[in-house]
Amino acid sequence: MCRHFAYLGRPVPIRSVLLDPPYGLLRQSWAPRLQRYGTVNADGYGVGWYAAGDERPARYRREGPIWADVDLADLARVVDSHAVLGAVRSATAGCAAGAQAAAPFAAGRWLFSHNGALPGWPHAFAPLAELLPATELLELETRTDSALLWALVLNRLRAGVKLGEALAEVCLLAGELADARINLLATDGSSIAATAWGDTLFQRRDADGSVLVASEPFDDGPGWSEVPDRTLLVADPAGSVLTPLAPIGPRTREDAPR
Repeated sequence: MCRHFAYLGRPVPIRSVLLDPPYGLLRQSWAPRLQRYGTVNADGYGVGWYAAGDERPARYRREGPIWADVDLADLARVVDSHAVLGAVRSATAGCAAGAQAAAPFAAGRWLFSHNGALPGWPHAFAPLAELLPATELLELETRTDSALLWALVLNRLRAGVKLGEALAEVCLLAGELADARINLLATDGSSIAATAWGDTLFQRRDADGSVLVASEPFDDGPGWSEVPDRTLLVADPAGSVLTPLAPIGPRTREDAPR
């Protein structure tokens, strides 16, 4: 299991959403308050952010625990961004290690993270791999359940599917194969999409229009609301939309977008 968050709003120092909150991602790496599976998220971490005028995000990822990175504080102090996605990792059994296995995954203007696990990986989820062209399977950044989910989401995004719809479709496909935990989170720098499926997810909207979506609240202040299980959240500066995730029919390789 993992913990992740995404921020969208006025430009802020990255440390204000990554390191400073009393129960933020740094604290969640070693003492999460609401994590249901596992107790420590020390198998890598990453943060992605957008610079003004550049739709392609930058990333900083490391293999070890976030608390052991002595260089992160300086980086997070001097970099400002209007859109940030961060994650700490607790590796799933059978999945690869290393910085490449840590979220956020990225392509083009998108950042992506997965909080959860696919039980029975990899064999139980071979039908998901069959939905992808062989070239896209060969391009997987690492051998993990999260990387496969990201490849499926990216396949749909490149076909023109909207961000929230792409996450919802992949979540439902994976959810039909096993009792999986599939909290997906993505941003394109102007909106955030997330699924709550098997683990906690919260959002907070502030008076200035900023929105924070996180596995668990960063503090005990007001404004946090829990996203119901099996729900898609799509948020931007104008507001948030919650949509229940309903089952879909069987899919084949021929059905998958190209």
